[in-house]
Amino acid sequence: MRSLDVEVLVVGAGLSGVGAACRLSRMDPAVSYAVLESRPALGGTWDLFRYPGVRSDSDVHTFAYPFRPWAGSDVLATGEAIRDYIRDTAAEFGVDEHVHHDQRVISAAWSSGTGTWTVKAETVEGLVEHTARFLYVCTGYFSYDTGHVVDFPGRAEFDGPIIHPQFWPEAFDPAGKRIVVIGSGATAVTLVPALAERGAEHVTMLQRSPSYVLPLPADDRVGGLLHRVLPERAARRAVRGKNVLQNVGLFEASRRFPRAVRRVLARANSRLVGEDVVREHFTPTYDPWDQRLCVVPDGDLFAALQSGRASVVTDTVETFTRTGIRLDGGTELDADAVVTATGLRIEVAGGITFSVDGTTFAPREHFLYKGAMFDGVPNLAVCLGYTNNSWTLRADLTSRFVCAVLEHLRATGTASATPRPAAPLDEGTPPFELTSGYIERSRHLLPKQGTTRPWTVRQNYFSDLRLMSARRVDDGTLEFAPLPARTPVLAAADRGRS
Repeated sequence: MRSLDVEVLVVGAGLSGVGAACRLSRMDPAVSYAVLESRPALGGTWDLFRYPGVRSDSDVHTFAYPFRPWAGSDVLATGEAIRDYIRDTAAEFGVDEHVHHDQRVISAAWSSGTGTWTVKAETVEGLVEHTARFLYVCTGYFSYDTGHVVDFPGRAEFDGPIIHPQFWPEAFDPAGKRIVVIGSGATAVTLVPALAERGAEHVTMLQRSPSYVLPLPADDRVGGLLHRVLPERAARRAVRGKNVLQNVGLFEASRRFPRAVRRVLARANSRLVGEDVVREHFTPTYDPWDQRLCVVPDGDLFAALQSGRASVVTDTVETFTRTGIRLDGGTELDADAVVTATGLRIEVAGGITFSVDGTTFAPREHFLYKGAMFDGVPNLAVCLGYTNNSWTLRADLTSRFVCAVLEHLRATGTASATPRPAAPLDEGTPPFELTSGYIERSRHLLPKQGTTRPWTVRQNYFSDLRLMSARRVDDGTLEFAPLPARTPVLAAADRGRS
């Protein structure tokens, strides 16, 4: 297995990693970079998740890369379409030539003496070491190896299959089966109508507590109008801008006027499924956007409920039985199969073990600078998208910021950029402010954020657009160090492609 020595090493070839590599190639076609991917295929989450109906839960025009707009008027996109989009983008920009598959990064060590990261990756042929001047981790925020598994009482007694959506069995046929889906988040509200449509005898969504559900038209009519009256490029920019404004506006309104937003959502749901159902099963105790809203195109979840092919039960599990699930309220749900849509397990920076000059550190011990770098750690960035908007919006801002840092290093002839606060930082809230279960379970793993900029993560695109501007790279917080002795400066012409 060949070792690599590159200027920039990207970890992860999913939506974020491919986008990062595209930004690097757009910055300088001669830049030396490589992408390490633990799986045998591109796509990340969208290659991993294969459960019925899998789709984006944010609008696809902001979910797509700004430099390669999404074609079509769909509001949401299927997992297959997103997977194809990522792969086609990688091919168009030549990124696929730089991807090295089946390499799981396990450690990364920075040496101030050489000004490089030494990265160890597991492969089928054993460990391989790579070196890079800058390390950019684009692995997302959850573990691909394990989902969140609840140890329900009696689950070993159940005769049928128990399936976690993250590891959907290709051979499973829902036709004619009674299926219970445990959960109330984005995965559950996607699975229920999809399983019903695929011929399940009946699908029951069993939720411990309700979530907010936002029905949206599957087709963007305003976007379609903009495409009819504007030139193509202008129309795409207008649609993207419109959707960003809508998403930010809904979040800010939820924060400032939660009762009003709650009423709007309740009325929208009631028109589709009735006030009684909404009151009992779709009225959470928390405010909108304390947890992520569940988007349903054309109200497909409510249509499945109204058709009788699906139902929703709000209760907790007492125990699994041989033939189904007995609830604490005394009801028994018969089931041929159970799907545990109980969430993800957060894993920061791909679970990589990091060290600087021989001292190991964990991300949770450090503050995030602009939501992208760790205080005191040179030439390392992590890509974290939004939790209240399209992931790609912030992921792309971070990649553009990384490129701006790299260009500053080149222009000044310096070797490393290290965020250093001017004074000790006061710890603020975690970078993900949602109260969702997967966030609450993992707060002890998350990096810290401060109470003042640039050490806060506001989850606001327009605010971040200004904060992450290339003009603000040399803001007095980043410390730029000279090249170590005997380390040559690589001219652009000398940089080989990986």
